[in-house]
Amino acid sequence: MSWRFGTKKGTPQDEFWKWFAKHEAELYDFEVDRKKVFDQLAVELSKINSDLTFEFGPKNPKRDFVISAGGIKSAFPAVVSLASAAPALERWTVIAFRPRRTPINAIEFRGKKIDPDEVQFSLLDNGKTAGIYLFLPGFKEADVDLKQVGYLLLDEALGEFDVETRLGLIQMLSPDEPTDGDRFPLVELPELFDGLVAHLEGRSQKPS
Repeated sequence: MSWRFGTKKGTPQDEFWKWFAKHEAELYDFEVDRKKVFDQLAVELSKINSDLTFEFGPKNPKRDFVISAGGIKSAFPAVVSLASAAPALERWTVIAFRPRRTPINAIEFRGKKIDPDEVQFSLLDNGKTAGIYLFLPGFKEADVDLKQVGYLLLDEALGEFDVETRLGLIQMLSPDEPTDGDRFPLVELPELFDGLVAHLEGRSQKPS
């Protein structure tokens, strides 16, 4: 290992990374005892903020360690402070917030799974912020688990930070629901969203 910490107790963020360094081998090979490692990591993250979650990437040979706010905007400062305090790690890339993924992965949550190829969207423009209708197969308003799948798909397509800071209205709908506007496959969302946001932000910077 190329990082060292002193024995003096530091900030909660420093204490977390001390713990991470001490358990780096188990974390890197978490597949050996996934439940134990994940439970321990969740406990340590909760000492920073109870809303923090995480993801691990595959060995390439470095592993991504994604620190996420779980889509809860009030936890964003905790993500930033923890990621900013990370030391240099030989076998890890620390990433603040769930990043965009290419290709967009299928999402499964509590037994509900959706293939991104089955999802469509319509972008909304109120002149100030972008919004979205997300059409999920089998969606019903009372299905909170499928809603969570929808939010995770948006994180896959746009990244957690943009979903929480640059999207206004987010409405999940059944594909059978009649709406105005064109519908597009989810794979096209990043490009169309970026174009709309650039247009809106450019419009807002023009003198009135």
